[in-house]
Amino acid sequence: MPGTNLTRDEARERARILAVDGYTVELDVRSALGDSGVFRSRTTLRFRCSEPGADSFADLLAPHVRSVTLNGRELDPAEVFDGSRIALPGLAAENELVVDADCAYSHTGEGLHRFVDPVDGEVYLYTQYEPADARRVFANFEQPDLKAPFTFTVTAPAHWEAFSNSAATGEPKRNEDRSRTWSFAPTQRISTYITAIVAGPYHVDRDHYSRELPDGTTLEIPLGALCRKSLAQYFDSDEIFNVTKQGLDFFHEEFDYPYPFGKYDQAFVPEYNIGAMENPGCVTFREEFIYRSKVTEAAYEGRANVILHEMAHMWFGDLVTMQWWDDLWLKESFADFMGAFSQVAATKYQSGWITFANRRKAWAYRQDQLPTTHPITADIRDLEDAKLNFDGITYAKGAAVLKQLVAYVGRDAFFEGARRYFKRHAFGNTTLNDLLAVLAETSGRGEEAMAQWSRAWLQTAGVNALTPELTVDAEGRITDFAVLQDAAEDYPTLRPHRVAVGLYDLTEDGRLVRSRRVEVDVRAEARTSVPELAGAPRPALVLVNDDDLTYCKMRFDEESLDTLRASLGTVQDPLARALCWSAVWNMTRDGLMPARDYLDLVLRFAGLESDIGVLQQLHTQARLTLEQYVVPEGREAAAQAIAAGALTEQRAAEPGSDHQLAWARFFAQSAHVESELQLVAGLLAGTARVDGLDVDQELRWAMLQTLVASGRAGDAELRAELQRDNTASGKRLETAARAAAPNAETKARTWHAVVETDELPNALLEAEIAGFQQASQRELVAPYAEPYFEVLEKVWAERSIEIALRIVNGLFPRLISTDATLARTDQWLAEHEDAAPALRRLVRECRDDLARALRAQVCDAR
Repeated sequence: MPGTNLTRDEARERARILAVDGYTVELDVRSALGDSGVFRSRTTLRFRCSEPGADSFADLLAPHVRSVTLNGRELDPAEVFDGSRIALPGLAAENELVVDADCAYSHTGEGLHRFVDPVDGEVYLYTQYEPADARRVFANFEQPDLKAPFTFTVTAPAHWEAFSNSAATGEPKRNEDRSRTWSFAPTQRISTYITAIVAGPYHVDRDHYSRELPDGTTLEIPLGALCRKSLAQYFDSDEIFNVTKQGLDFFHEEFDYPYPFGKYDQAFVPEYNIGAMENPGCVTFREEFIYRSKVTEAAYEGRANVILHEMAHMWFGDLVTMQWWDDLWLKESFADFMGAFSQVAATKYQSGWITFANRRKAWAYRQDQLPTTHPITADIRDLEDAKLNFDGITYAKGAAVLKQLVAYVGRDAFFEGARRYFKRHAFGNTTLNDLLAVLAETSGRGEEAMAQWSRAWLQTAGVNALTPELTVDAEGRITDFAVLQDAAEDYPTLRPHRVAVGLYDLTEDGRLVRSRRVEVDVRAEARTSVPELAGAPRPALVLVNDDDLTYCKMRFDEESLDTLRASLGTVQDPLARALCWSAVWNMTRDGLMPARDYLDLVLRFAGLESDIGVLQQLHTQARLTLEQYVVPEGREAAAQAIAAGALTEQRAAEPGSDHQLAWARFFAQSAHVESELQLVAGLLAGTARVDGLDVDQELRWAMLQTLVASGRAGDAELRAELQRDNTASGKRLETAARAAAPNAETKARTWHAVVETDELPNALLEAEIAGFQQASQRELVAPYAEPYFEVLEKVWAERSIEIALRIVNGLFPRLISTDATLARTDQWLAEHEDAAPALRRLVRECRDDLARALRAQVCDAR
């Protein structure tokens, strides 16, 4: 947004001359109970300048600055503050900056977010800063390499609790107006973006972790788990603490560096924009991880993964932090990888790598095939670039590449490298070369080998496809076996891959079982021979990336593909089966498998899927396939088949099982013909029953949205359901359902609320967008295709980047998948070459998804 950006060059210059000694930040949030919209923020910033007399600047986003004092000299705020920066002229060798400001409460999840609970009217606050929103709360140097200790005080209403990165130094002080002031101990040296404040009448559960260290001392870590009072009845903090302790045991064992931040609080907060944030000592999570209704085991597994992901950040990211956002992967790729690794190693959730292969890597494969893909070590020019690079490349591709790295250097060498990395760079900042240096030491492969690996995997973009090539003699034995590697024309890099090639055969009872496995180093060439397989019988199925050791798109020879068409659901090993599902999904996205063939595979074999996370991913992908990849004249029949199949599987599933619940939700979303919609209405009203199925609140909202979208329910039913569930979640789900109504008036109201006003909080804006585009209502949303392109620059200029990103992505006319929409997108891009690069990136990505859908439809038509 104009005036709020920070470039890498500016950050480098500021870091070159400045070093920060510490912050004292005093926040007064008593006003949160009123409607002033602002809170008092007073910051004292102590720093040194290596070039006395130089000028610099501090960062602050605030509607009003009361005073600015630099080294005892009062500066006129009107002269030095431009709305996002405070000019600092004529710096001394040692400096003290004091800024007294009125900062704004946020309703977009950026900065200090304010939320009013509709259940009891209580007000809750929390902060979210990454990459650069601490400046919305206090004046600072908003870049990761200017680390400092922070000392926070918070004055808040008397019945509240307040939390920060460090523990409070004692009982809060009681003030004359009956408010209280919490003083927190100074933090370790950390970056601005991971400081945190959480305040409100939170429900708090407490526990404790202790561990004897190698030096004979005992590490004591107080544990806390927080949520809104109205969610306390659903809060399974015992399970959260259990995973937390398992994770702390694992990371202490493997990292050999004691957790350095004192306490470990985990706050589950409302209207959160992301999954979670690794603020040391005060991790924040979206409160949707507190389950009000029955969820499948995959949901608990997913939450455990996020808990462990954020915990890994305490070392990768918080203790040792990237110098600039170019090396964002140094924290996010490692946390994504360690989340799955530690989950499988330390908890009861043993499907972590299956979920990773099927869900996380699907995100990476999509992102890596966009025209805006980038190397894992990206070129981040400014903060807008940084915001958009929290993506599937930085997280999931980076994690997949680290899995490959572990196979390359060995597990022991990898973890020993991590230990040296922490000890060598504790509380500092690093770049890629710092990590490669320790891995070169511990792996014995040397600096040049690690540099070659880095160039191939971290410094180039794009995904390779690996395909088996077999020659078989008259007796059915392999005479020649090779792995073929190719790459996209725009990103032609071929890479070295460590893979396991698996050969699978059908047993007498119809199962596909692995009969042989060999590990192979695929060279960075188009063809790599595998002589070890010469003489083996021709298998029914070949997997060239068995066990998911590398990052690639896996293709099949024709006989293997025929085997999958007939028997995909009978692949015995759940990881191998997940890899097969992933491969046919990629083929569908790439226009190599007709969309209706993919849906046929789902209809025939998804009911046999034992892994609940894979099943739910299949449901998501089937819906996307139906909406975007099926040729228009085939959509109606395909939609009917999907709904009928979902109903059949719901009835066939074990009563009360996770699979029954997953199929029930899929059916609730897919119900199509009159008899199915009547069943949905009956289940909602209680006049129909399915043995073992509990139609709880979350399922009720899913059913009601389908009925609203089909015109079989409306305002009266929505108001009644909201009265039944008058909670924050209920309001969000009611908003999405209301926006799904099949009439022009509703679409106009939603468009106005999202685009033409700035009144909606982030959660309700997201809900409005979610309900706006329904696959059955293409003709209703078609009139908004042209207005979408007309408002793009205005939205980008006037909204925060988080909200603008949601609008640009969410309202793109993806359902109007025609050549005309593609041409209009190209026209906008051609006419707006000077638009903000981040905005152009978003539109280009939407354009690519549309072009992919059109190519898939051409394939489906054939």
